Amino acid sequence: SDSKEGTSKVNYDLFDLFALGQHQLLVGNCAGAKTTKDRITQIMYIPLIQGTLRYAYKVDKLNGSEKEEAEGAVFAAAVLPRIHAANPNAAQTIYDNMKVGASSTSFNDVRSAFQATYRDLGVSCAEIGGLWFDATGEYYDGASPCKDASTSNTSSSNTTGIIVGSVFAGLAVVAVGAVLFMRRREIQGKPVFEVKTVEDGNDMN
Repeated sequence: SDSKEGTSKVNYDLFDLFALGQHQLLVGNCAGAKTTKDRITQIMYIPLIQGTLRYAYKVDKLNGSEKEEAEGAVFAAAVLPRIHAANPNAAQTIYDNMKVGASSTSFNDVRSAFQATYRDLGVSCAEIGGLWFDATGEYYDGASPCKDASTSNTSSSNTTGIIVGSVFAGLAVVAVGAVLFMRRREIQGKPVFEVKTVEDGNDMN
């Protein structure tokens, strides 16, 4: 999608995957559900990367204050364990630039470090997008989407802007809905999960 406003694309993708995973579990397709679960795990890192890049840019290029530095440190801390598993050197670069009390922050260094891990993380430049400036109708200088190797020779690219979606809020809504559904079924005397007791002598022939 080329939309730069509204609900984040990753939110749409997540809810599609939630629905797919639910269907796979209902029909007993456990192998398919595991694949879907793995994909959900991959794309849930997208908002964390986007958030880190956003605040790296603000601190480096827009003279961000301690507030921006702190918010960037929080986003980075959330994703760094996964980055380290993929590329320890990239994780160190991101940490050095985004940690609380960092002597300096280089947006370009942070972005390059992240890009070195995209293949291992299972995400793409198109999915991460760029940092969009509404006032000019363009990407911030030097913050346009990178090019994926498989699409670097094409004339167009996905221009999804960085919109840190309400992913965790969405997950919370799904979880609460599931709990309420199960509770309602229990009240109706039709619990989702039932324990079947097998009496002695039954079904043993």
